[in-house]
Amino acid sequence: MNSGGQVSKVGHSGDDDEPSNDEALSTDTIFETLSNRRRRYILHYLTQVDDPVTIRDLSRQIAAWENQIDARDVTPKQRKRVYTALHQTHLPTMDRLGVVVYDRDRGTVAMTDHVKAFDIYLDVVPKDDIPWSQFYLVLGSVLSALVVVAALGFPPFSYVGGFGYALFVAGTLTVASCVHVLRDRRSLIGTTAVPPEIEPPREIADEL
Repeated sequence: MNSGGQVSKVGHSGDDDEPSNDEALSTDTIFETLSNRRRRYILHYLTQVDDPVTIRDLSRQIAAWENQIDARDVTPKQRKRVYTALHQTHLPTMDRLGVVVYDRDRGTVAMTDHVKAFDIYLDVVPKDDIPWSQFYLVLGSVLSALVVVAALGFPPFSYVGGFGYALFVAGTLTVASCVHVLRDRRSLIGTTAVPPEIEPPREIADEL
């Protein structure tokens, strides 16, 4: 998860614990925001639309993601359940933290300008997988060992010239980097049709 930048605070007054217009968004604020799934969904949707949205539309889309259905198929009960949670808990909290601007009177919500200036990645590493940092460490160690063995003249590794090994190492690192970039793009909040932590519904996956 990568983040940086500042947020402006709108609509509050007199609370020393709240961030000011020029105060940086703290690490605690970032983690408090991302610790809840619905708040992550809020950021994902607001990043996609890049404009103020109504809480009604926001709650419908989040209900669709939670139930893995199309937004047109969301029932009033499903939408209302999400609407109540957003209105009473999540949006006031995110507004207090300076992450979004929530207008209760108009029923609209928008991300603050400074939050738009940084990227948020959700990179969940499965139990049987390894982080990319460890992957590159292992890959670099294997390639280095291969080159050393070839340089010492051990057959059949010595049969390949230095240019061949240079081309092989460069190609391997390029392929690994391309895969890494694609994985990062899919884990970046707001760049995919659905949040990166859920599988898209079949009807949506067919359109991707």
